[in-house]
Amino acid sequence: MQARRIARELALLSISQLPTTPEKLDVQTFQNVALASVRTLTAEAHDTLETAAAELERGSDRLLSSETHAVDAKSARVMVQEAIALTQAAINRLGIAVELPELIQLANQQDVRDYTLDLLKVVNSNREAVDLKLSTAMVDWQLHRLPRIDRDILRIAVTEMMFMEIPDRVAINEAVELAKRYSDDEGHRFINGVLRRVVEQARAR
Repeated sequence: MQARRIARELALLSISQLPTTPEKLDVQTFQNVALASVRTLTAEAHDTLETAAAELERGSDRLLSSETHAVDAKSARVMVQEAIALTQAAINRLGIAVELPELIQLANQQDVRDYTLDLLKVVNSNREAVDLKLSTAMVDWQLHRLPRIDRDILRIAVTEMMFMEIPDRVAINEAVELAKRYSDDEGHRFINGVLRRVVEQARAR
């Protein structure tokens, strides 16, 4: 459902800036959640623009190098292709940065608000059990050493599976989509693997 997808994204973006205790979270208004999400997205947009600028500069350097240092046409072609790939990556990052107004507008829907607040409360109320489940499923990794965004995506997915009656397949797919948007290039594969182990271990019991 589109509303729940938006709600998951809002929860992910705000979870690191809101209180973790259920009592303090209960008094949070949706406006506080939206503000926390906007702040996170603003920081994300800033980082995205910096990364895009760096990638374009690298692409420009690679094009210049192809003109001055290529020993043959094949080498120059490879350098140009790499520069094009870097530029495309920069464009993709900019695309995420400019979607902030649409997300804020969609967040005004009541079902988005309700599911966002419910999800945040359930995540924080059951964090200990969720973290234990994740730690058991992780191989050669420690939960607290993961990037914050990956850790929060995993927590949201496991919370939905364990405590909110969301089907495993749906929770995993939604987590992977969030990871593709906010994690690094390998993040969505890692998250998919961890969540599938969580499901396998639950079924084995």
